[in-house]
Amino acid sequence: MAEVIARSEIKERGWDGFEVRSAGIGAFDGDIASGGALRAVVEHNLDLSGHRATLLTREVANWANLILVMSVTHFMSVTELGAGEVSSLITSFADGREGGVMLESVPDPAGGTEEEYSETFELIRDLVDKVLQRIGPLGYR
Repeated sequence: MAEVIARSEIKERGWDGFEVRSAGIGAFDGDIASGGALRAVVEHNLDLSGHRATLLTREVANWANLILVMSVTHFMSVTELGAGEVSSLITSFADGREGGVMLESVPDPAGGTEEEYSETFELIRDLVDKVLQRIGPLGYR
């Protein structure tokens, strides 16, 4: 959901030169988005039907100049791949507290109710908005 939200928000702002990718530490390459995620984004006129999961590898991590993760566990995995210096928990980054300060993780709605997916969507949308306000149209360097 974060990828499609970020792409939509960047497009809405008219910003060029951004590439957003999603990858997971437990993803199975090629998997489709969950039914709950598909339904949550459709409620906001977004589309995840073409989404395919990508496993976070060292190569994917090295590509990025900013990696925002949803949980402390994800942060530790990214750090183990050697990309800890370009990573932050999204809640910490959105709040301007990256660099070792860890705030709450974003809850994973997997297997949850439609309401949990909807609440997670709203939380992620708010966090993405704060992140984009912080980095501005020139991106994060």
